[in-house]
Amino acid sequence: MGYRVVDTETVEPKPDRPCECRKLSEPGGLDAAAINRFRAEPGEQLPLAYHYHETQQEAFYVLDGTLSVETPERIYEVPADDLFVVDPESPQRAYNPADADGPVTVLAIGAPPADGDAVAYDPADE
Repeated sequence: MGYRVVDTETVEPKPDRPCECRKLSEPGGLDAAAINRFRAEPGEQLPLAYHYHETQQEAFYVLDGTLSVETPERIYEVPADDLFVVDPESPQRAYNPADADGPVTVLAIGAPPADGDAVAYDPADE
């Protein structure tokens, strides 16, 4: 048996990200899922770019605030305590609108973990 407690505040945010991103998989010893905690101030986006994953499913659980997710069809508004799920090959860009009242905090879970799985998406190409 194995158990771990990870104090997420001790995990250093990744540099060069559009918002605060704490990658929790490695500190948690996880190898079957990727888990990141994002905190985005108004006007910040979570991912580096509008993108999709070739094989990974993603789930965004909103801890506080309201997350906006742009897709080719529409923009979703995801309030605290709701879950937004993205299937593989489904383009999305998660962000906190510039006119938001405050930050949004999100726990993002991806499975299977997949380095190099993200593909940039440009809606103008459609």
